[in-house]
Amino acid sequence: MNHSPFDLENSAAYAHWRDAKRASHPRQASDLIVDVVDPRTLSAAESDALLQRCATANMAIYLSPLCAEDKNIPRLLAQQLGLHRLDGNWLADEDGISQIAVAAKPGDRGAFIPYTNRAIKWHTDGYYHPSSRHIRAMVLHCVRCASEGGETALMDHEMAYIALREANPEWVRALMAPDAMTIPERLDEDGVARAEQSGPVFSVDPESGALHMRYTARTRSVLWKDDATTLAAVAFLEKLLASDGPHVFRLTLQPGMGLVCNNVLHDRAGFVDDPAQPRLLYRARYLDRLTLPEIYNKSASSPRSVCVSSY
Repeated sequence: MNHSPFDLENSAAYAHWRDAKRASHPRQASDLIVDVVDPRTLSAAESDALLQRCATANMAIYLSPLCAEDKNIPRLLAQQLGLHRLDGNWLADEDGISQIAVAAKPGDRGAFIPYTNRAIKWHTDGYYHPSSRHIRAMVLHCVRCASEGGETALMDHEMAYIALREANPEWVRALMAPDAMTIPERLDEDGVARAEQSGPVFSVDPESGALHMRYTARTRSVLWKDDATTLAAVAFLEKLLASDGPHVFRLTLQPGMGLVCNNVLHDRAGFVDDPAQPRLLYRARYLDRLTLPEIYNKSASSPRSVCVSSY
């Protein structure tokens, strides 16, 4: 990591990357939006526009006229952007894509907050996974929005890293410790359904050199390392995400809209459903990062941000 801007001992590489990142970063949510005719068959210009935004902000929003209940929309869009290895989590459908909607009755899905109408606090997807199953990218496609509420907030995790490092580099060091954040085991009627998982908040992907973040603002499902530096870093991060600062983008996904990203920080406001047309989003989570063409490698958010779909 000696040539990486994420090496705390390499202040020159960090400063160069930080300044380029700040200069190229979008200023408002509308800067992320790309109009596309059909996400399943992107034109070269549409693909280029999506990847350009992902190169500078780790995320893009597409706006399309397609409102059908068709999981091929997020799946085929993802494939065109270099995402192939779906994370087949146990609540996803057999094809690996999850239908995010309010569960009709209590049960496996109804016990988990994405399948309710409640607000979801800031997090990155798969924060409870081991490093061998990092969720590096995701697509969230809106089929139907709620009748009221359901706003999404987004923040590029690299901007959160910059804010922490500028405030106190030791906070970053603490959050890169292998025992910084522990997710307790999850139990079910058969015993341990998911083992306890410890790991860092910030880590550097060994193949792409990109920054990865695992985080949740939930208090029930996380144990932070009990030392003053770690707890101060967590408090700063919580305040940053609650501040509604210039790098927090808020929007409500409408039918035909979707988010494609390198697993940035995000939250969801609570909502009210229309019983006749309940809110429905498709979520596809990937072990790959977005594959950026070499043209973006010089201006992307890390010096080696191109991933060739390998782990």
